Amino acid sequence: MKAKDFYNVAVYLRLSKDDGEAGKAESNSITSQRDIIRSFIRKQDNMEIFDFYVDDGWSGANFDRPSFKRMMGDIEAGHIDCVIVKDLSRLGRDYIGSGRLIQKTFPEHEVRFIAINDNYDSLTADFNEESLV
Repeated sequence: MKAKDFYNVAVYLRLSKDDGEAGKAESNSITSQRDIIRSFIRKQDNMEIFDFYVDDGWSGANFDRPSFKRMMGDIEAGHIDCVIVKDLSRLGRDYIGSGRLIQKTFPEHEVRFIAINDNYDSLTADFNEESLV
C-alpha cells in the first residue's frame, strides 16, 4: 500500500453490551477509546476525522453491527481511506473475519488500518512475515 498525502479517517469504537454500563448515554470505555484516537490523530498532520462509528453495546463476535455496516458503506462509497481503532479487539472478536478485513477488504478499497495499542499500521506492516493477524 502506498502512503497518501491525506487521509479521511473512520474512527471505529465498540464495546460489548456485556461490558457496558447500564443507564449511561455513553460508556466510559467508548469515551476513553475516542480520547485515545483523537489524541493520536492530533499528532498526525495528514489525517482528518471523517466520522465516528460507535457500536456501544454490540458484541464483537460478528460484524452485524449498525455503525460497522455504515462505516463499510462509507468505505465502499470512497469517503474513507483510513480506519483507526484503539486495538484489534474493538474491530471484532472474530479474528478470522478481522484478518480478512485487514488483509483483503481494506486493501481492495485502498484503506489504511491502524490499531493504536497493538502498534499496527497496515501502511508499514509486512504481510510476508509474522504480523498482527
